[in-house]
Amino acid sequence: MLKIGISGSYGGLNLGDEAILQSIVTQLRAAAPCEITVFSRDAKDTAARHKVERSIPVRDLSRDEVLPEVADLDLFILGGGGILYDEAAAVYLREVAMAQEHHVPVLVYAVSAGPLHDAAARTLVRDTLSRADAVTVRERRARQLLEEVGVRDIEVTADPAFLLEPEPLPADALHREGLNEHRRLIGLSVREPGSAAPDIDENHYHALLANAADYMVDRLEADLVFVPMEPRRKDTQHSHAVVSKMANAHRATVLKGEYTSGQLLSLIGHFDFAVGMRLHFLIFAALNRVPFVALPYSSKVAGFLEDLDIAMPPLKHVNAGQLIAYVDRWWDLRRNLQARLEKAVPEIQARARRTNEIALQLLDGQRRRRDPEAGRGPGA
Repeated sequence: MLKIGISGSYGGLNLGDEAILQSIVTQLRAAAPCEITVFSRDAKDTAARHKVERSIPVRDLSRDEVLPEVADLDLFILGGGGILYDEAAAVYLREVAMAQEHHVPVLVYAVSAGPLHDAAARTLVRDTLSRADAVTVRERRARQLLEEVGVRDIEVTADPAFLLEPEPLPADALHREGLNEHRRLIGLSVREPGSAAPDIDENHYHALLANAADYMVDRLEADLVFVPMEPRRKDTQHSHAVVSKMANAHRATVLKGEYTSGQLLSLIGHFDFAVGMRLHFLIFAALNRVPFVALPYSSKVAGFLEDLDIAMPPLKHVNAGQLIAYVDRWWDLRRNLQARLEKAVPEIQARARRTNEIALQLLDGQRRRRDPEAGRGPGA
């Protein structure tokens, strides 16, 4: 049986990252018998959540302890997700270097890149990815940045989460969250500042979103639902911070329940509209054909909007009046946006499947190297 390792920002902290892993695992298992090892920040969570054969607490182990796990693989997958930025690149590329040292094929799987300002990080990314067997990214901006760094032969595919399947919600989930599905529901998403989002000014965007939220309550007679994509970390805190600035705070709810990525995908399908920052919140809206306004805080969100041919300035350049104007415009044009999503999403999903096809090609090549007779037909 083929042995595949997957390394990324996994371990239950971010439901978008878990959607990526779930989709990669599902695609691989549907295509070939395989034993999957995930290099995770929380091995117990990953094993329970994804039912993989092995889950390694990679951040708790030394290089020498991880090396045997990597060397035994038929394919090492890095990604997906936004993992190649200044403060994280060296962490995630450690296992890639191990795989390359032991001649294990490496696939960089639909990643994002940036910010990459640090010279040492740029050099490490260039040198490591240039030795990978295949490099795929999920948006054109990531390809542009990696080419600037010095990486070549990069294919743009798409985020694996576009292939996520919805899962049934727990019984009475909406009722337990205090939501009335017979009322107009608008979802919102926030995120914390940090090394992956250095341009975020939380005071700016808290006030910005609170003002827009009050406007949507007044003009659209909507109830607002804040969706923490990282419920164990700071998304919940920042959601409450926005609510605290609202005049209509009584019309806002912050989700409290624990959901899988697939369940959250189903829940977002109950929304009439969405306004948000986090990429996978927006992807889940797109999968449900829920019209939305995005707040692009990073290149990965801007790249997603480019795929949909939606113009939106970076978050740091948006003021309160502009955001209300965008909400007004896209609410009035929501049927047009739904039609755009209906056309674009299947095309993006086809690109997402392409990454798995590349993985299967690399696995087939590895199988042939190990068994030269494999795949030879009669008379070959």
